[in-house]
Amino acid sequence: MRIRSHNILCVLVIVATVLQVAFVRAQALPAGQTSAPPTLRDLIDVKAKELQQIQNQRDAVQKNLDEIEKSSVSLKRDIRAADANISQLNLSVKANTLTIEQLGLEIQSLGGDIENIQTSIANKKSSIARLYLELQEHDHDSLLMVLLRSKSLSDTVAEAQSIASLNSALGNSITDLERLRTDLGNALVGAQTKKVKRSVEQENLANLQSIVKDAKSEKQQLLTVTQSKEQIYQQQLDMLKQVQDSLSEEIEQYESVLRKTIDSGLLPLPRPSALAWPVPGAGETQGYGRTSFALKTYKSAWHNGIDLGAAIGTPVVAAEDGVVINVGNQDAYRGCYKAGYGKFIEIKHENGLTTLYGHLSRYIVSVGTHVTRGQVVAYVGSTGWATGAHLHFTVFATQTLSPAKGSMPEGSQSTRSCGPMPVGGDLDPHLYVRQ
Repeated sequence: MRIRSHNILCVLVIVATVLQVAFVRAQALPAGQTSAPPTLRDLIDVKAKELQQIQNQRDAVQKNLDEIEKSSVSLKRDIRAADANISQLNLSVKANTLTIEQLGLEIQSLGGDIENIQTSIANKKSSIARLYLELQEHDHDSLLMVLLRSKSLSDTVAEAQSIASLNSALGNSITDLERLRTDLGNALVGAQTKKVKRSVEQENLANLQSIVKDAKSEKQQLLTVTQSKEQIYQQQLDMLKQVQDSLSEEIEQYESVLRKTIDSGLLPLPRPSALAWPVPGAGETQGYGRTSFALKTYKSAWHNGIDLGAAIGTPVVAAEDGVVINVGNQDAYRGCYKAGYGKFIEIKHENGLTTLYGHLSRYIVSVGTHVTRGQVVAYVGSTGWATGAHLHFTVFATQTLSPAKGSMPEGSQSTRSCGPMPVGGDLDPHLYVRQ
């Protein structure tokens, strides 16, 4: 009976203690606040979770879009695809906004780390100065002098140990100072890197917002031109197919000749790292040359590059340092709408290669712009002859490009329906780039 009473008493004491601790914590918090305020780390984690939720939504939209694109071509299908693309773009805008906010919090957190490290460095310097002064006081004392002034051998040993401890403490403090300086350097670099990344994301956000407007405008144009009638749309598709076939043959007539003029001695040695993958993370959806898809899709039966599948608005980067020699929007030509490369850019590199990026939703460079490898130059789209969002990527041998003449950009030939068309001796991109 005593043991049971004792156990009950212990339980009551524990409960009372817990309640007392909870009461003290509650008293310490501001009025109306029931828990500690979130830290920067908490806020960063919240942003990360929100970004993951948006990514899950984007994946679901992409899955739906993939299913839509598998269905037969019709006005209804293309309207559904346009709506899905707009939804995906809106989610991308939200993701960019959250990323910018997250980077802001991370920069703020690093700023606090930098201040703490700087304070620790100042304290460590003071500690080193104090230790150094103490050692200076003993600097002229030999072991004999210490022995003579000490009252006993134990005092001599104690003072000698004190000097050794000071030396050890000074060495440890100097090591700590070097580590703190390294930490400070890393924190400063990290903060600067995140600031640069935030600036890039802010530019991406502004461009995405413009792409959303363009996508909505294109959907409205589709409805207006077709008068929302399937019959009119199918008639337009029939006429468009004729233009596409004619253009495909015309381009191949030029490029089949230019391919034969390529001098391999003027090309860089084949290696997969010669060029950067132009859409980081994107997978290849169509190969180079006489593929099965090319045989049934193009009148020329030849695909002069590779296709990389990615959502509209995905950043496209320069494959290598170079200068932009051509930009254009072939959809602006009355007879070329949805028949050519759509919006495209062309970059000439110093290694003897020139790269073409087609079907863009937006480009952010102009002729004469010098770009660096990995720099964002455009965004994935579905302009021109494209059944879905992707990047068309061609590698030309620069030696085969014709010089600029009047209004004709370098490496271009005039076409019947699309005006100046970028053409050249095309190479298998896989010789120079791998995912």
